[in-house]
Amino acid sequence: MKQARYHYVGQRFESNRKRGKTGWLLLIGAGLLTTQAVGQSVNLNQVIEQSVRQYPFLKAKQAEVNSAERRLQASRTELLPSVILQDQYTYATSNSLNNSFFPNEGTNISTSGGVRPVAISQASFGSYTSASIEWRAITFGRVKANIGVAKADLQRSQADYENEIFQHQVRTIDAYLLLLINQKLVQIQQSNLERAQTFKRVVDSGVRSGMRAGVDSALATAEAVRARLLLLESQQREQVQRLRLSELAGQLQSGMQVDSMGFYSSLPNGVFLSDSLSPKNPTLRLFQSQITLSAARSLATQRAGMPTISLVGAGNARGSGFSNQGDLFLTNQLNGLGYQVGNYLVGVVARWNLTNLLRTHQDYRADQFLVERSRQLFNTQRLQITRQYQEAETQYQVALEQARQAPIQLRAARQAFNQAKSRYESGLTDLPTLLQSVVTLNRAEVDGYVATSNVWRFLLLKAAADGDLSLFMNQVR
Repeated sequence: MKQARYHYVGQRFESNRKRGKTGWLLLIGAGLLTTQAVGQSVNLNQVIEQSVRQYPFLKAKQAEVNSAERRLQASRTELLPSVILQDQYTYATSNSLNNSFFPNEGTNISTSGGVRPVAISQASFGSYTSASIEWRAITFGRVKANIGVAKADLQRSQADYENEIFQHQVRTIDAYLLLLINQKLVQIQQSNLERAQTFKRVVDSGVRSGMRAGVDSALATAEAVRARLLLLESQQREQVQRLRLSELAGQLQSGMQVDSMGFYSSLPNGVFLSDSLSPKNPTLRLFQSQITLSAARSLATQRAGMPTISLVGAGNARGSGFSNQGDLFLTNQLNGLGYQVGNYLVGVVARWNLTNLLRTHQDYRADQFLVERSRQLFNTQRLQITRQYQEAETQYQVALEQARQAPIQLRAARQAFNQAKSRYESGLTDLPTLLQSVVTLNRAEVDGYVATSNVWRFLLLKAAADGDLSLFMNQVR
């Protein structure tokens, strides 16, 4: 009866195993279909190019640059003279008014003439046309300073856009490397699960034959379950990382496939010696452009208190329904719609708001503090980036040594596993010792690929801190 019961359990386990195998075949088939539906795998350069072209936030930064270009063009119109034209026809009374009209860019009624002893409510037609032109010939640098602000703002927007592209490329490359290592960890945990299932079948056979203690079957089952949990966890991380990379590429793809490009098996072989940061560092250029913009605004504030000397010209034509002789209405009041008289005026006008000097002086001093603020923020950022570069150099060297030691660890772990396996099969050791060697082997397999990935990631961190991605991309084969 005991043998029959074990035989039944063995049949049930074999049935479950076959169903599990069938399930894995279905999953693999679905994965192949997904891969075919998505297309061929993409390499790192293709992902970077796609991310720069499609990521919405970069498009928003590009729109800011375009906006700054238009503002610069608008600021240059201050160099042009101001020209105002108007033509109006009115119907108005004439009490203390010799034919009223609306002045340019205003709604106040002009007044002229004396006051009648008796007001007359009768109105008459009138017409008025005027043209005025004013050219601020001498502004003592005010217009030039305003154009300088617009240019500095455009340079800041361009530096911001270039820095965001650089940072996005760094994030995309890092996400690419993380996806690769997570894909490899899935493969490692899949092999670990198959190894655990094979041990379980061997142990179960030994328990059924009475050669092994029953506790070995429970331990083998626990190890198989643990291996399956590790696989599920690695699959989850892989899918999350795939979605993150596809998001950075500008289009979510749950089945995105990437080319390993030798990142699993090779290490950078270049010598990287740099005592100073790249002068083209996008982040530092962004903060430098902010200093320039603050200084330009400060200069514009200072020049705002300067006088202006303008060349002014004006001309008008006027018609009235009132007689030029006495305060009488014309017989045909519609004649007021025609022009009867005209005038012109030219001259040089100097304007200087002296009381505004007090305000502009205080505003200028406030802007000077903003310039100092931008300068200290630049120094802070340079200090942080220098620290990050030195940290990345240290981490890179340590990771490189770890990657060189990882194969030694893996060979020792495999040797320990093979020895433990042989001793267990010969009955010279117990199952916990064998399972410990399995755990050690699994950790060594994971550590080897993680160490290799870390070398590339710390090299990327060095390139990011230096502001030059060619340090990394030149090593990619």
